[in-house]
Amino acid sequence: MSKQIAVRLPDELVEFVDRAVESGSAGSRASVVRQALERERRRAAAENDAAILARSGPDPELAGLADYAARVPSEAL
Repeated sequence: MSKQIAVRLPDELVEFVDRAVESGSAGSRASVVRQALERERRRAAAENDAAILARSGPDPELAGLADYAARVPSEAL
């Protein structure tokens, strides 16, 4: 389900959005805004996760996994 909303943006942001659509890197103005909001939601979730980790300290079980992942080439994962 989706809802249509009105958003007021400064001219320079609208120009940025329109260039993204004109260049073909985005299908519509709405898709540019949606992608930006989804990216912000993921960033906020990661920030929250980092704060939780900072409060709780390192997890010995995950430390071994992190060490392993750091040594293995990403294409092998």
